[in-house]
Amino acid sequence: MTEWAAWGTTIGTLVLGGATFAAVRSSNRSARIAERALLAGLRPMLTPSRREDPEEPVQFADGRVFEVGSGRAMLHRDQAAIYLAVPLRNVGSGIALLRGYRLEAEAAEGIAEDPRGIARHRRGDAAPDPAAFAEQQRDLYIPSDAVGFWQAALRDPAESLYGRVQGAIDGGGRLTVDLFYTDHEGGQPTITRFVLLPGDGERWRCDVTHHWSITGAAADHL
Repeated sequence: MTEWAAWGTTIGTLVLGGATFAAVRSSNRSARIAERALLAGLRPMLTPSRREDPEEPVQFADGRVFEVGSGRAMLHRDQAAIYLAVPLRNVGSGIALLRGYRLEAEAAEGIAEDPRGIARHRRGDAAPDPAAFAEQQRDLYIPSDAVGFWQAALRDPAESLYGRVQGAIDGGGRLTVDLFYTDHEGGQPTITRFVLLPGDGERWRCDVTHHWSITGAAADHL
């Protein structure tokens, strides 16, 4: 009887252990599902604004104000600076906090031979390094299902980027704008790439081509 009792205890312990393990796995799975659902409710995603979206004023640090909207980027150059603005719509479910940007300017001759196409639609681009991004001078927030904008101004003609952007504007080239943003709590860092091509005067066509979700230490640069 003692031997059977020992066997019974052992079997009972194994059954209890198995049940506990299954319960823990189920609990962990439920926690992961709940976490993903929570993050999905906070995740922003930026695109150009729609054509029917109203224009809104964008004020720069020097007091200049420009109207942007209808899905067209604004590029204005005068003796004071090169002003850039992109009207945005947040199609995600969380608030977008813009933290940094990266500009790339290319001449028309170069983009005509680009294997990715003039509009840079083809896949193959690696996610840009967040360490290469310039920090926004002020916080720009875009609520969910609402419009906002990104802005930047280049003021130093001696800077190499200034010259490249000026050349792209004057010669009908291409501008690539990478925006680095997070949800309002600083989580879910994302980079979205916008490609700007000449349109009507200062209003350039704007197209989003890629979204990258950034993980690990790379997300902590801004």
